[in-house]
Amino acid sequence: MSEPDFRLLATDELLAAVVGDVVEIRVLENVMMHKIAELERRGAASELGYRNVAHVLRHAVRWDLKTARQWVARAELLARELTPTGSLLEPELPIAAAAMAEGALSGDHISAVAEVMKALPPEAEQPVVEFAQAHEPSAVRAFGKELAYRLYQQDAEPSDFIEPVRPANRLRMEWRGDQLEVSARLDKIAGAKFEAMIDPLAKPRPTTPEEGPDVRSRAEREGDAFADLIDLMLRADRLPEHGGEPVTLTLTMSYADLAAQTGVAVLDNHARVPATLVRRLACNAGVIPVVLGGRSEPMDIGRKARTFPAAIRRLLVARDQGCTFPGCDRPPKHCDAHHLRFWSAGGETSVSNAALLCRHHHTLIHQSDWEVKLHDGTPTFIPPAWLDPARTPRTNTRLHTGRHVA
Repeated sequence: MSEPDFRLLATDELLAAVVGDVVEIRVLENVMMHKIAELERRGAASELGYRNVAHVLRHAVRWDLKTARQWVARAELLARELTPTGSLLEPELPIAAAAMAEGALSGDHISAVAEVMKALPPEAEQPVVEFAQAHEPSAVRAFGKELAYRLYQQDAEPSDFIEPVRPANRLRMEWRGDQLEVSARLDKIAGAKFEAMIDPLAKPRPTTPEEGPDVRSRAEREGDAFADLIDLMLRADRLPEHGGEPVTLTLTMSYADLAAQTGVAVLDNHARVPATLVRRLACNAGVIPVVLGGRSEPMDIGRKARTFPAAIRRLLVARDQGCTFPGCDRPPKHCDAHHLRFWSAGGETSVSNAALLCRHHHTLIHQSDWEVKLHDGTPTFIPPAWLDPARTPRTNTRLHTGRHVA
């Protein structure tokens, strides 16, 4: 059967066809959600070795994890629940579920309805769904807020004596070129502590005959004080750990460049540092140079211990530069060293039998049918047969893996 020529349709006929297609897609989405709910009910994630169904869908249909979680959340809202006694319970949003089954609502509508219903009584679902059937999801959220205001505007004001909710501490970090921009919002207690640490370090430098008065602005003085505080923390005796060793800064560069003091070094967060700064950085405590091609640190301790020592971990950081699982971009500080051949099965503790994996993917490798091997210095992953019947090997192309550490 030949494909119809849509150019021959009148505009109203073409638009009606699009609307009909959207209804069919929504009906199919509803069926998909019920299938996802059944995967959740039968514990498919545990059966396949995954943390939850969202992570299964992420690999099975190549959704972003955020998208997969949205589908699972919507499926839970629309599906009936079977009790241990065999009774069927109505969905959490029964009216929305019926409208979705008819193709009258989209998945985004369901998310919007669920969001506004958190602040509304169950009897409000009917008017909310009726509004959703005639408006876009963003309008549903606005309608829900207005409805909640009308319902509760006569309620008594909360007591002035109720203890306010403690605001969450927030920190945002973003690299812009070769500079890291940091912004933070701290509660009163944490803010006071931070201010008490910064203030002594941010005082103007004493006026001297050589340099004169301190010409830095307050913002510049406090920025330098923040950098000084970081150095103080790096020299502290008691620090939190990343991957089993104290917080450190790792600089990676070739031996030839180091000897000639040319080129650049690469930090474990992939930032590039000119060779002129490497010598000054290397003088500070907590900074570890990792020279590719050097042989001053052990790469293999065999079966003597299961835990990877700091020296081997540093070489793994230089080689793998983060989690090696395909598509993952977690940095080295969030990763464990994983035995490719399990230590319990006779595997040695060595660079040639290891790869960096974030905690999530480390657990996945141990619990599922994923396999990982080292191929020409690059950790290579073989997916389960249910995900890829051909079991085609995959590598992480988001990081520059495969660098050899001799």
